[in-house]
Amino acid sequence: MYKKILVPLDGSELGECVLNHVREIATGSQGTEVILLRIMEELPKLAYSETSEEVVQEAEAKAVSDFKDYLAQLANKLEKEGIATQTVVVHGNPAEEIINYAEKNQVDLIIMSTHGRSGISRWVFGSVADKVVHHSTFPIFIVPPKGCRAG
Repeated sequence: MYKKILVPLDGSELGECVLNHVREIATGSQGTEVILLRIMEELPKLAYSETSEEVVQEAEAKAVSDFKDYLAQLANKLEKEGIATQTVVVHGNPAEEIINYAEKNQVDLIIMSTHGRSGISRWVFGSVADKVVHHSTFPIFIVPPKGCRAG
């Protein structure tokens, strides 16, 4: 049923906990491809206004390289289990890029975690999962923090 599963990751343990669910779904569906997606958020210009453009470009290139290495390690584990996996790094706003990628690549399912923020921290940091749920037209499997902890 699910031929393309998009898995946005933010590099956190909570983000990675969805991989157990991904394994179960991908293993139960023949011919499923898993796409691990990492979004590099743009820094506000004020954050590096005193830094040369060359230094900023080097830092961004290093971050992209680190993101690719991170995703490759996770993809390698999934591929050893027989799950076809690809990795993608994009720049931009996380919620927007998840939705854009899903639309452009016609994914069948998005699996992502939520950090379970509430109150002021949710207001300050926002909720990528919440934005994706409210603006996506694709099925979304959300794993809350409690769903990540071993029983």
